[in-house]
Order: sequence, then structure tokens, then C-alpha cells
Amino acid sequence: MDLFSALSLGFGAALQPVSLLYCFIGVLCGTLVGVLPGIGPMATIAMLLPVTFGLDATSALIMLAGIYYGAQYGGSTSAVLVNLPGETSSVVTCLDGYKMARQGRAGAALGIAAIGSFVAGCFGTALIALFAPPLAQLAIQFGPAEYCALMVLGLIAAVVMAQGSLLKAIAMIVLGLLFGTAGTDVNSGYQRFTFGLPELAEGVDFVVLAIGLFGLAEIMVNVESKEERTVLVNPVKSVLPTRADLRQSAMPILRGTMLGSILGVLPGGGALLSSFASYTLEKNLARDPSRFGNGAIEGVAGPEAANNAGAQTSFIPMLTLGLPSNGVMALMIGAMIMQGIVPGPQVVSEQPRLFWGMIASMWMGNLMLVVLNLPLIGLWVKMLSLPYRMLSPAILLFSCIGVYTLSSQPFDLILTALFGFLGYVFIKLGCEAAPLLLGFVLGPMIEENLRRAMLMSRGDPIIFLQRPISLGLLLVAVALLVAVLLPAVRKTREEAFQE
Repeated sequence: MDLFSALSLGFGAALQPVSLLYCFIGVLCGTLVGVLPGIGPMATIAMLLPVTFGLDATSALIMLAGIYYGAQYGGSTSAVLVNLPGETSSVVTCLDGYKMARQGRAGAALGIAAIGSFVAGCFGTALIALFAPPLAQLAIQFGPAEYCALMVLGLIAAVVMAQGSLLKAIAMIVLGLLFGTAGTDVNSGYQRFTFGLPELAEGVDFVVLAIGLFGLAEIMVNVESKEERTVLVNPVKSVLPTRADLRQSAMPILRGTMLGSILGVLPGGGALLSSFASYTLEKNLARDPSRFGNGAIEGVAGPEAANNAGAQTSFIPMLTLGLPSNGVMALMIGAMIMQGIVPGPQVVSEQPRLFWGMIASMWMGNLMLVVLNLPLIGLWVKMLSLPYRMLSPAILLFSCIGVYTLSSQPFDLILTALFGFLGYVFIKLGCEAAPLLLGFVLGPMIEENLRRAMLMSRGDPIIFLQRPISLGLLLVAVALLVAVLLPAVRKTREEAFQE
């Protein structure tokens, strides 16, 4: 199937009324999540996973994807207006966006953020359409040994790119692998890590883990927070930037789009790393770096373009290799598995309507977001005045209903509460939960492909070194591990994340 025919198939699926409806619901929920600080796309996607059970796979994934890239749009609104990032990737936008708002230029900041996000989102989606199918064709040549090595590389790269302590990131990966092994072994029928509880015979449910770690934990942290939202002094006027604003922002948007598109594909990359990298790049390239932090429009344009491009291109490894590059993509893989779809390169050939429909929906979703965000600024300002303590009970109730609908087992609610408390402890200890989720999703896949590879070689592990692709991936993994353990590299890594 050529690219034109594939895109025709995709737009045929994406322009169906039901697909447009769920795309709109996804981007609207994503915008709300981005505008309201303290929820986040991971928690929202985790909480909405049970809702997708009754949908067809295409509609479900279109809606969940819309939540993710919609949150990148909405996050800039609260960052500019009240100096609180609705999404972590919008932290950088606070630095100059809020200063512009205090100077009476909130409209220009929001307008340029929307333009940069739209351009980057469309470009990132074009990259998915161009490069995902060839990558999938290459990945079809992968055997069990190559897949096992690729996933090991993905886990190590996630450790290297994780913020904070390297030891904590490794510990979280290992804990995720352990949670993933709980349940009945498919080969021997032996129950592992069930502690005699029949409810754990089928393992830990993905939705239970995700809602607990991200939904309930976020509620606990935000409820105890005493941080008050500041009120915007100057009203928002026209959201159309001036010609001077557009001239100043054109190159930062272009650079941010290119940088985000590259970093989004990398394991552990995505929107957060892209926005920070773009801000650092623009500040270093500026003739007068002292403007940054004092209302420089380039400090809004570049990071906002970068985080949207990074959000879009992070779908490439997930769709083509079945390899999540960040926590949100791990949730998307979980959603695919629950829909009966095996993640990997065969999705392109076996599920072309799903694959191309999802890509086409991203263009539609980006257009919807521009239409939604700019006219509804007044509504978002009013919503930002809502205290979080009024929202948290509704979020908690919705989460519990979603968990209970999985299997109608009260034990699932108990387990969700335990994971929620565990997630709260992780936040207090400064441990990222995303590596745990990656380990949980990739662990069973690594085990399955490892066993297949060992069966093919009659128990000889040399198969991983005999196959060129597998050997190359393992060498890259070892090189990454050795590099990050070197004192000089480790110090540079810590300084980079600190900055």
C-alpha cells in the first residue's frame, strides 16, 4: 500500500462521525487536564482506560492519544495565566509566559503557544506517516532474540534518561519487572508471587496499577498541597500575536519542532525532555540571554513547539516496535493489549485501518485544539479559579467506579488503594513511577521473547551474540550503561537535569 492510499484509508476512518466524536472528547479532556494543574495525562488516561472497553480499538486509541497531545496544548494556558504548569512539560513555559502575562501580553503568549503547538503537532504527525511504515517493515525482520535485546535497550535507555538518582531509576525498573511476573506462568502453570491469593492468579491488572500509581497518588499529593493559584491582574485581550512576535518566534518554533521530533523518539524522551532542551538551546543562541526569564517570547514559542513535536513522535516506537518511549506510551500499549491487539510491527500490516486512522486523527485533533483553545480562554480562566479540593472527590469516585467495572471484585479496589499509597510514597521519596510502569509492561514481553530465543537455540544464550541486530542492540545497551556509570558522564548528567 502506497502512502497516498494509506492516508486515504486513514482519513476515511478518522472522518467517520464516531471517530471525530471520540477525537473531540479526547482533545477536550486533554485540554482540561492540561489547564487544571495537578491531574496530568498519565492519571487521566489511566482513569479512562475502563471506559474504552466498550469501544472499538480505533476509537479507543484515537481518544487516548487525543488526551496526551491535547494536554500539551492545555498545559501552556495555566502556565501563562497563573504560573502553574498544568502538565510537567509546560514547566518551562512558566518562566517567560507568566512574565509576559504580568506585562499585559498574555494573549500574545497564548497565541504563539497555540501556533507553535499546531505547527509542531502537524510536522510530528507527518514524520509518523513517513517513517513509521519503513521502520515497521524493518522490524518485521526481528526475531525473538532481536526483540528481547531491543526491549532491554529500551529499559536501560529509560534508566539513563530518567531524572534524579540513577539507583532509584534502576530500583523502579526492577520493581516493575517483579510486578509484571506476578500471576500464573503460561508455560509451567506455576503461580508466582501470588502469596496464596486466588485474586492474583491472573496477575496484577494493568489498569489497577496505573490508576493507583498515577491517579490516586496524584490526588493525595495535590490534596495536601497548600499552594494557592494567583489571580491574573491584566485581562487577556487579543490572542493574535503581532508581526514582530511572529518574526521573533519563527526560528524558535522551527528549531523546537526539529529538536522535539528527534527527542520524542528516544526512550525516556518525549515532551518533557524536549521542552527543557529547546529552552536551553534558545537561551544559548540568543543575542541577549538576559531577556529569558523576563518575558522573552522565544522562551514560550520554542518549548511549546518542542513538547508537542515530542509528544507526537513518541508514538513512532510504540506503533512500529511495540516499545514505549515513556510512561504514557506504556499506557497506550496496555490499552492495545486490552483491545486484543498485539503491539509491534505487525500492527501496520494487520491493522491498517487502526494504524492510519490514528495518524489521520492526529491532524484532525491538532486542528480541533486550535479551534478549542483560542476562543475558550475566558472559560479556562474561570476554571482555574476552582480549588482542587472540589475536584478531587469526583476524580476519586470516577477512578473507583472504573476499577470496579473491570471484574466487579472488591479486591481490585483494595489493590488500587495499596498502589495509590505506594505511588504517594514514591513521590515523597523522589522516585519516578514511569520507569516502574515501563518495567511492568516490558517485563512479560522480555520474558516471552527470551524463552522463545532460548528454545530456538536449544538453551544456548550465544544466539544473542550470533545475530547481528541483537548483538548491535546489546552493545549499545552496554555502552549506555558504562557511559552513565563513568564519573564524568554521571556528573554531567546530574548537572543537566539540575539545570
